[in-house]
Amino acid sequence: MRLPRNFSLKIDNFASERGYTWVMAKKPRNSGKIVNRRAKFDYELGDSLVVGLALTGAETKALRLGHGQLQGAYVALKNGELWLLNAQIMSSSGVPIAEDDQNRSRKLLAKRREIEKFVKAKGQGSTIVPLELLTKGRYIKLRIAAGRGKKRYDKRETLKKRQQERDIARTLP
Repeated sequence: MRLPRNFSLKIDNFASERGYTWVMAKKPRNSGKIVNRRAKFDYELGDSLVVGLALTGAETKALRLGHGQLQGAYVALKNGELWLLNAQIMSSSGVPIAEDDQNRSRKLLAKRREIEKFVKAKGQGSTIVPLELLTKGRYIKLRIAAGRGKKRYDKRETLKKRQQERDIARTLP
């Protein structure tokens, strides 16, 4: 049985005349980034830099779907190259990633001058911290920054400052 073309229009008119509303399920929106929320809390961060990542096709697809995690990840220097360690890219339905490949080391793609800046910062006692994975656009990029670890009292001070700013924002119109 074929339905006429304007069938859905007739249903909509019928429903609106009787006060019905249609609720459509919204698609989950991917904001285009996977963020390491602890990085700003645990480190005093310097200038950030956006670098590329060497990934497989399945990893790329999983990251575009938002199945990645930077918590506990860090960047290391090996043989004059930057490597992302301990970042987790989980598999999902239709995107098979082997269990041992989910936490594998991934090479970061940066220019020699940029790498030398991080070598110098590393020599001064800083850590290279991954901040966010940017998945919007054609390529998947990683924002990294050199940071110095905060002490516990520095973290408490940051929390107090943030709470005071919230209180001030609430009192002002």
